[in-house]
Amino acid sequence: MKQSRVEKFSFVALVAGLGFFVTGFIFQMLGPVIFLKDIPMKHVKELAAEDPDGEFYQLAEDYPDEFKAAFGEATPATYAQALKMGRDIYVAEGCWHCHSQFVRPVSNEHIRYGEVSLASEFQNELHMPPMLGTRRVGPDLSRQSGVHSNDWHVAHFYDPPSVQPGSVMPAYRWFYDEKGRPNKKGLAITAYVQWLGSWKRR
Repeated sequence: MKQSRVEKFSFVALVAGLGFFVTGFIFQMLGPVIFLKDIPMKHVKELAAEDPDGEFYQLAEDYPDEFKAAFGEATPATYAQALKMGRDIYVAEGCWHCHSQFVRPVSNEHIRYGEVSLASEFQNELHMPPMLGTRRVGPDLSRQSGVHSNDWHVAHFYDPPSVQPGSVMPAYRWFYDEKGRPNKKGLAITAYVQWLGSWKRR
C-alpha cells in the first residue's frame, strides 16, 4: 500500500515536471515570435541602399584591381554583398569572442567606445543574432566606422602588432593574396567593420 502511494506520487511529480518543462519551452520559443513579430527588421539590401558608407567606395579606389576581381563595381548591390559576407566572416572567425558590439551603460564605456547602444540599432539582419561579445579582450566595435582608415584595417588584419603594439589579435593572412593585397575576404571584412556605427555618422 505504501509502495503504491510512492509510485503514484512519483508518477504525478514526473507528469507535472514534464508538463512545466513543455509549457516553459513552448512559451520561451513562441513568446519572442509572438511578441516581437511586428518590430520592423531591415534587410541587408535596405541597409546598403539607404546610404552606402563612403569607406566602401574608398576601398574600390584604394584597391581597384582587387576590388574589381572581388565585387566588380562599387554599387549598393555589391555593398550589400560585401556586408553580408563580411558579417559571416566576422562570425566564422570568432571575432565576437574578443570584440563586443554593444556599448553598455556601465563602467564609463561611453567614454571609451562612444554613445551607449540603443535597441533600435539592432533591428536589422546584420545584427541577428546580436553579437554582444563574451570578453573585452579587444575594444567594442559598435562605433568603429570612420575611427580608422581602410588602410589601417587592411594592415591590422594582416599584422595586428604593426599598427597596434602589444595586440594579441592573431594575423589573418588568408584575407590576402600572395602579394599581400586584400582578397575578397579582406575587402568584405573591412567593409563590414567600417559599416559598424556608420548610422551614427549620418
